[in-house]
Amino acid sequence: MTDVDIGINEQDRMAIAGGVKRLLADTYTLYLQTHNFHWNVTGPQFRELHLMFEEQYTEMAVAVDDIAERIRTLDVIAPGTYKAFAKLSSIEEVEEIPSAGDMVDILTKGHEQVVRTARNVLKLAQAGDDESSASLVSDRMRIHEKTAWMLRATRK
Repeated sequence: MTDVDIGINEQDRMAIAGGVKRLLADTYTLYLQTHNFHWNVTGPQFRELHLMFEEQYTEMAVAVDDIAERIRTLDVIAPGTYKAFAKLSSIEEVEEIPSAGDMVDILTKGHEQVVRTARNVLKLAQAGDDESSASLVSDRMRIHEKTAWMLRATRK
């Protein structure tokens, strides 16, 4: 196999990939949490939240593949175990099944955390002149910002 020569030096590639790994871990953890809440939501808003959570976890299922493939494009091994994700993620896991309202609040905070993680990764990508990673991360920020807004709107 040949060395990677995509116009990003190795030090920057490693730093960017490290950040993208954290984005992957946060996204996957939030995906799993959203899927769990989809299965277990109850109450007067059941149908609305059940369908909303399904839309959200389905979108993230596609996203984790794109994020992992970006890590591989940078010639770094993508994490793929719960143990690895637990070490890298900033999203707190929830053991119990919260009320529907608490689910919305927890997911809102999760999406906001993904946005904060993405902002940090964006700085690394921009510093390393990595437009491809910057574009991916920027797109993820936009999606998670919008999702957090939609979740917050259900609580007003």
